[in-house]
Amino acid sequence: MRSMLFVPGDRPERFEKAVRSGADAVILDLEDAVTPATRPQARRDVADFLREGVRDVPLWVRINPAESEDALVDVASVVGARPDGLLLPKTRTVADLWRLDHWLEALESWHGQRAGSIAVVALVTETAHAMLNAASFATPPKRVTGYTWGAEDLAAEVGAIANRTADGEYEGVYRIARASCLLMAAAAGIAAIDTTDVEFRDVAAVERRARASRRDGFVGKLVIHPAQVGPVHAAFTPSAEEVTWARRVVEALAQPSSAGAVAIDGRMVDRPHLRQAERILQAARMDDVSYADSTRDSVEKGGQSP
Repeated sequence: MRSMLFVPGDRPERFEKAVRSGADAVILDLEDAVTPATRPQARRDVADFLREGVRDVPLWVRINPAESEDALVDVASVVGARPDGLLLPKTRTVADLWRLDHWLEALESWHGQRAGSIAVVALVTETAHAMLNAASFATPPKRVTGYTWGAEDLAAEVGAIANRTADGEYEGVYRIARASCLLMAAAAGIAAIDTTDVEFRDVAAVERRARASRRDGFVGKLVIHPAQVGPVHAAFTPSAEEVTWARRVVEALAQPSSAGAVAIDGRMVDRPHLRQAERILQAARMDDVSYADSTRDSVEKGGQSP
């Protein structure tokens, strides 16, 4: 999923528009975008759309933090409508993921769904507690397919006045959070998804940052406006030149005479380059596969490219 587009759960008139935006997935938000007063109706609207709305792309739901009173109510309200996945915010340690996993196992069974059919992506840097327990995230439940990160809640917790420099780049502690998300995901063997950008009119800036995300190892980005979808997809879609290089690497290293290393265009390539090449080809294949041709329960865990 190159892009996952947020839409407020209390704005049902925007749900179908979000699905038609071209995003690879849509996140119906029950957390920050929804006030406590409107959350009960938002749960009903989200569940109704999951049952009856357009399902041309995967539909995810961001629930409230696991330790909150709202979390289990959110989960119980939507599982019967079969969301493709849940986004868990403010995850403090892997124990929060195991708690959510247990809730989902029980509710999937109650609704006659296959155990593990609902995927989970976790926001793993939004609290200082999570940052100090980063190692715990190396062993998540099987249904957890990705980690992502955020800077706004972390800034509020540490008391920062701002989390970006004057030119829009993140300050040091948030760059650590971003790097930690990459390392947590790599240790767990799952996808790393970069956080949102606040710009939506400056599409060049969005694409520039998305290309940096892909270069660093992220497989996609969270987006907050349909205008961000195009530049994000352009950044995360492998170019024809990359695909050609990747095929040459795979073919060359498959030869018995390669001995684990070969020269291509005057550069030596070996097993780490083979992994990069395979990820590029995997990402290229995913870009060509429509959601209608995939199964609800098939969630890609890899796909990073150099």
